Amino acid sequence: MTSEPQTSPPGRTDDELARSDIPAMLRYGLSFAGPHRTALFGDGAVGAAVLLDRLGVQPRAVAFLAKVVRGGGVRYAAELREPVPGDEAVAMVRAWLESAATATGGVDGDEEAARWLEAVAELIGLRHVHRSRVAGE
Repeated sequence: MTSEPQTSPPGRTDDELARSDIPAMLRYGLSFAGPHRTALFGDGAVGAAVLLDRLGVQPRAVAFLAKVVRGGGVRYAAELREPVPGDEAVAMVRAWLESAATATGGVDGDEEAARWLEAVAELIGLRHVHRSRVAGE
């Protein structure tokens, strides 16, 4: 039995990933396992990280929001006055949380949403590390 070589899917740019429909990815990715969840935690998380990083949101703010979601739920987090710093980021993240709230069904759904936010926070952190290494800091 021979296996054919695996080819990587074509890469996507930051701009392409930033144009992803994050609210839709959250709705479907939190509602259905399989490819929808994979897309949410892959392209969706990277796209969200790109958007928030461009707005100057720090990883710790997103990690803290994940803790809030884990402790109080997505619906609670969506009602926060300022879930993350910055007016534009607030509007964006609130739309994501409101979309996620339509798909989460209790504690398990809230946990998945919190895990996704943690992934986004980690990716923002990786972007910071990469930039500092490229800059020689």
